[in-house]
Amino acid sequence: MTPVRTHDASPGMTRLIVATVIGNGFVAYDFTVYGFSAAIIGRLFFPTHDPTASLLLSLATFGAGFVMRPLGAILIGRYADRHGRDAGMRLSIGLMAAGTWLIACLPAHAAIGASATVLIVFARLLQGLAAGGEIGPASALLMESVPYERRCFMVSWRGASQGAAACAAALVGACTSAFLSPAEIAQWGWRVPFVVGGLIAPLGWFLRRVPGAPLSVADRPARTPLPVVLHEHARPLACGILMMAAPSSSIYIAVLYMPSYLTHTLHRPATMSLLIASLSGFVILLVTPLVALAADRLTSRKTLQYASLVAALMTAYPAFHALTRGAPDTLALAIILLYVAIALNNAGAGSVLMLEAFPKHRRAASLSVIYTFGVVIFGGFSPLAVAWLIDATGNAMTPAWYLLAANCLALCALSRFPERPLSARRVLA
Repeated sequence: MTPVRTHDASPGMTRLIVATVIGNGFVAYDFTVYGFSAAIIGRLFFPTHDPTASLLLSLATFGAGFVMRPLGAILIGRYADRHGRDAGMRLSIGLMAAGTWLIACLPAHAAIGASATVLIVFARLLQGLAAGGEIGPASALLMESVPYERRCFMVSWRGASQGAAACAAALVGACTSAFLSPAEIAQWGWRVPFVVGGLIAPLGWFLRRVPGAPLSVADRPARTPLPVVLHEHARPLACGILMMAAPSSSIYIAVLYMPSYLTHTLHRPATMSLLIASLSGFVILLVTPLVALAADRLTSRKTLQYASLVAALMTAYPAFHALTRGAPDTLALAIILLYVAIALNNAGAGSVLMLEAFPKHRRAASLSVIYTFGVVIFGGFSPLAVAWLIDATGNAMTPAWYLLAANCLALCALSRFPERPLSARRVLA
């Protein structure tokens, strides 16, 4: 085995890392901002006599974006293999911008009829295609850019950038709700978050034109056929997908679905609910790198993940019990932020554990498979599933039960995930 490479902190490498993190945040913002507008989009593009049915159709469209993620991981991954990781990530952000601008400019159902419904579904599929090609190459590139002792911290910024994206999306939505009347929001104000994302996207694309990035043939991920990867790495792939149950369900229920849950189910003020989502994103941005710093000092990548999952199991039910029993707004805010800080703090250690389980030439492809299928199965349709179950059963505690099941599943999968010995991890390139 070859010794681990220590990359110099050159200006080119610094810009590469910044571009990867910022670009990933922009892609996440454009993809998730739809979730904060799901209720009004349901009324405008999926009009029915039942407001709940409109919301469910809108959430189904939100989930449809995840169906395209596996295809995006394959297509954009192959493009990145041929033209370099920075080129692949520029393609990703370009496709995301196209889908976002389409939503921002699309006339409602009342203006163009069923074409509006078809086009907004197409825009979400385009966004899903873009998001699918982002995580694997970005995470592998970040991990391989630093020495072993800084891997968790560096990769954590990919997860932290998603928290920043959720914070920005919710903050824009909260400002829109605060400064515009309901009539103005229904007419044009709901488009503002999408316009903001569309305007920011060119900056992310420009930053990804990184001179001096390590894009030689030797550094590009090998185009390994998916059946070969599945056969040779069945256990880490299967366990990794199941481990995604906890973070995927937590971010899509406790952060992205929370505004709709608080307003539609618990009848909380829209501005307050979006503020909670914004602060939740800020907590992810702040806590994730700090936990990753601690993870880099520990022998096992699993230690803090075990602690986080057990703590999330202990807090999910009490948190939603307090919310459904009418906890004051300030207490509700503290409850949600506490759960988010506990459940969504291990993006660094979790991603590095998965990346280190595979040889270098299969890291990006393997993490893409794990992340994409994990998010599709457990995250993308979780708001739809929870909203449908609440409507069918009348039980507002449904999100808590869903999160408890997801965390139990992830805990079992983590215990079975193969972790390389410390000596082997240190010498991996």
